[in-house]
Amino acid sequence: MTKSVPVGIPPTAPVGTVADPGAGRPSRRKLATLNAVSGALLPLVKRIPEPVKRKLLGRRAVTIDGNTLDPTLALVLAMQRASGVNGLVASDDVVVSREQLRNLSAKIDSGVTVGIRELTVPGPEGQMRARHYTPVDGLPAGSPLLVFFHGGGFVVGDLDTHDGLCRLISRDAGVGVLSVDYRLAPEHKAPAAVHDCYAAYRWAVDNAAALGADPRRIAVGGDSAGGNLAAVVSRLARDDRDQGVPLPALQLLLYPATNFAGDTRSKLLFSEGFFLTKPHMDWFRDNYLSGAAVDVSDPLISPLLADDLTGLPPALVLTAGFDPLRDEGHHYAEALAAAGVPVDYREYGSVVHAFANFFPLGGGSAVATADMVSALKAHLSRC
Repeated sequence: MTKSVPVGIPPTAPVGTVADPGAGRPSRRKLATLNAVSGALLPLVKRIPEPVKRKLLGRRAVTIDGNTLDPTLALVLAMQRASGVNGLVASDDVVVSREQLRNLSAKIDSGVTVGIRELTVPGPEGQMRARHYTPVDGLPAGSPLLVFFHGGGFVVGDLDTHDGLCRLISRDAGVGVLSVDYRLAPEHKAPAAVHDCYAAYRWAVDNAAALGADPRRIAVGGDSAGGNLAAVVSRLARDDRDQGVPLPALQLLLYPATNFAGDTRSKLLFSEGFFLTKPHMDWFRDNYLSGAAVDVSDPLISPLLADDLTGLPPALVLTAGFDPLRDEGHHYAEALAAAGVPVDYREYGSVVHAFANFFPLGGGSAVATADMVSALKAHLSRC
């Protein structure tokens, strides 16, 4: 297993805490006002010089576990806290939280131009939306393809919230990307998302030629919940190899959730104030698993708890220094390596959970995301 040196970014200021998703959340009217304000302010963040950011923040840098928080992200978090929308979950109302995340994502324009096709993919319970990305100049037949599963705690997120990231991956890694709009909780409890994502991977394999891909060069990947799904899909494909299902060429696990059953030091250190919080994680877990046919110890939910991790695809595992999920991502990388799986593990020390969605704002998120895409390109060029 390889491990990179964390990306170093200049120091910044502390940020505040986030309340329980069920308490004190803004109304729809207030969210509309906040969306308008964030739409005006977020595009300006990238243009603010680092010394000015630190002056605006007005406090000492935040350093935890030897990592110093990126000032660009600190400013974004401070803006959110001041506006009354703290972190990833805007409301305990699922519809409102989904809308808020879509609005936030729309304000952070990637400015990346690629070719796009809107598709439908057959799933276990009907058709799923999907979006196929290619570089503007196209790709030769038999190119690599990344089947991408978006993050959002299995509850929020969609094709649009991760559109900018998929555009960047396609353009800068020079690969096709198939982003999948799998079913979300609480309307569809676990393991519905797993079944959808596995069906999408198998469809991509069967239709590789139409996607300009070689079926032997199809990778799976995702961020957060999507990283969890990519890990599980990789194991399901391994278990079905005797049925002719090829193993993914690579699993891209971007700050993945790998163990719903245990606590870690990073969950305690970063339980509040760094975009993803413990109340958020509890809310996601309850929406995904309450009343489900599986529980937290099932490897369909917690891939780290699988009895056998041998024979899985090579893994590119990426974590963030200020992320509650940091340690379980690291533990999964270690477990894969111990099982003989080739692992490239990288921790980006200065950034928070979901940093890859913030790359258009510059700073540590842009540096870390560029390194991730470069690593992905290198790995896929060898498959």
